[in-house]
Amino acid sequence: MRPLTADRRYPDAPRARAPQQGYVPQAAYTPAPRRDPAPTRMAYRMQRLWLTPAFRVLMRVGVPVLCVAAVGAIAFGPEARRNAIFAQVGEWRQAIENRPEFRVSVLQVTGASPSLDAAIREMLDVKLPVSRFAIDLEAAATRIRTLDAVAQAEVKVGSGGVLSVQITERKPALIWRKEAELDLLDASGRRVAQVLERADRPDLPVVTGLGADKAAAEALAIVAAAKPVLPRLRGLVRIGERRWDLVLDRDQRILLPADNPVRALERLLALDKAEDLLGRDIIAVDLRNQARPTIRLSADALRSLRRAKGLETLENAL
Repeated sequence: MRPLTADRRYPDAPRARAPQQGYVPQAAYTPAPRRDPAPTRMAYRMQRLWLTPAFRVLMRVGVPVLCVAAVGAIAFGPEARRNAIFAQVGEWRQAIENRPEFRVSVLQVTGASPSLDAAIREMLDVKLPVSRFAIDLEAAATRIRTLDAVAQAEVKVGSGGVLSVQITERKPALIWRKEAELDLLDASGRRVAQVLERADRPDLPVVTGLGADKAAAEALAIVAAAKPVLPRLRGLVRIGERRWDLVLDRDQRILLPADNPVRALERLLALDKAEDLLGRDIIAVDLRNQARPTIRLSADALRSLRRAKGLETLENAL
């Protein structure tokens, strides 16, 4: 039998055909020359060049960037063409910004008193309706925070075209008397507003003296400790920017120490509850030296005491 496959010694020879198609002996074919597997000089140089990192970066990044730059230079080269492109982009942007879904028609202020609400609306000065892209929300919030009565402010655009301003208002806790002015202070000593008369806020205690605003927290702690004599309290005076004097009615004063004034006041009030000390005819109670507190009597009380001790006769008194 004759094989139907070509001889492996002659790979380029065709397969053997059936006898009816005519059989050509393999000896009639000459073997083809073997191809050299080594690359050409140009292929070798290109392979070596592609192995260079700088060349790969240049081809992958540099060439596309140069192409884009060339197209941009050609497109934006003439000034008339640049102006036309910028004008068209401006028209598209204006058309998008003026769409109804981006229109702001209502200004809503929450968390503010009526007077502060009016001040905020006047400061914003937004002419509605206006596009939301024409409002700088962060700049508006920064302007609102400059108001003394505002602790925190947040400005955002809500659904339905509402410009929402959420305010955290400072709560007045003290009245600071400065010469002829009366300023409201919050618990941290920050100015809130100005009042014309003391009667406008009778619910707030009065403090005075240089540096009273910086010690507002200590003043509130003293007022809280003075609850038993709160109806008699007229105010607190800051002395030397280091301590307080508690002023009561009948021109009575309690001179508090610079250190632990609340504790010293609580001790005095405990003594007053037991002995009715503050109900007597005294001018001042000096607690600056906590180891040796002193009492200053009024002139009538001092004469009565001397007379009781025989230190002053009736004639000398007259």
